[in-house]
Amino acid sequence: MKRFLRALVHRKKTGWRIVCTLLLLCLGIKVFAMLFEGRFIYFPEKYPGGIWEVQGARAGKGHIVPAIEDSSFVSQDGVNLHGWYCTPGRVSDDSFSSHQAEMVLLFFHGNAGNITHRYDMIQRLMALPVNVFIIDYRGYGKSQGSPSEKGLYLDAQAAWHYLVFQRRIPARRIILFGESLGGAVAIDLATCVRPQGLIVQSSFTSIPDMVKTIFLFFPRFLVRTKMDSVRKIPNVSCPKLFIHSQQDDVVPYRFGRRLFEAASEPKQFYEVPGASHNETFLVGGEAYLEVLRRFVRSCEQAHARHPD
Repeated sequence: MKRFLRALVHRKKTGWRIVCTLLLLCLGIKVFAMLFEGRFIYFPEKYPGGIWEVQGARAGKGHIVPAIEDSSFVSQDGVNLHGWYCTPGRVSDDSFSSHQAEMVLLFFHGNAGNITHRYDMIQRLMALPVNVFIIDYRGYGKSQGSPSEKGLYLDAQAAWHYLVFQRRIPARRIILFGESLGGAVAIDLATCVRPQGLIVQSSFTSIPDMVKTIFLFFPRFLVRTKMDSVRKIPNVSCPKLFIHSQQDDVVPYRFGRRLFEAASEPKQFYEVPGASHNETFLVGGEAYLEVLRRFVRSCEQAHARHPD
C-alpha cells in the first residue's frame, strides 16, 4: 500500500512538472512574441536608406514620368509622416508637360523597404493616368515612429485626411490601392471612409493565417497583430478589384481568393499568371495595366455621374 501511495505521489509530481514546464514554455513563447513579433512582420528601411535619387531621375523623350512633390503631415497620435504626391507628365525636348488626371490613387505599399522602392510601379501607374499619393508608414523612410498595427491604421487615416482636407480632393476622386501588407491597411481605411474604389493586390486574409502558413506549429492565439482583412472586407461597399497570382511565393493565392469571396458586390478578380509576389506589375505588363485602367475609368465615370 505504501509503495502504491509513493508511486501515486511520484506520478502527481511528475504530472505537475510537465504542466509547469508547458506553462513556462507557453509563457516564454508569449514573451518572445511580444518582444519580437514586429520584427517578423515589418521590414522598414529608414532614410537615408532607399533610392531617393529617383526624385531627380531624367527620363527619355516622350516618356510619361511622375513629378514628385514631398508631402509632410501628422497622424492623430502626433507622429510626423512623409509621402510623395506624384502627378503624371511627359518629357519632351528637355521640358516637362504635366497631364491632367482626375483620380488619385492613395497607395499603401508592402512591408519591406520604403516608398522609393516603389518608384517603378509609380511610373507605370502614371500611364493610366492617375495621380498617386504614396506614404512612408511610421518607422519607414522619412517618417518618424515605429510600425505597429494600430499605428499603420492611424497613418492611413492621416493620409486620407491630408488629401481631403489639405489638398481639397473630394473623396469620390480617391481610390485606395493596397499591395500585400498595404492591402490590410487599405481595407481597414475603407471601413472608416468612403473612397470611390478599392484595389487589393497580393494581400492576405489575416496575420494569424500568414503565421500559420509560415510557422506551421506556432500557436495562433499568441499572435497579437491581427490585420483581420477577411472579417472587415464584407463591410466595404465601394467597387473593389482584387489582384493575385497563383505563383505568389509569399502570400498564398487562396488567401486572395478568400478575400474576394468574402467581399460584397460590386467586385472583380484578376489573376496575373506566372507572377511571383514582387513581380505582379512586371509580369502582368500591359494587360495588367489595362485592367487597372478600366477600373480607374469606371470609378471616374461613377464620380462624373454623382459628383460631390
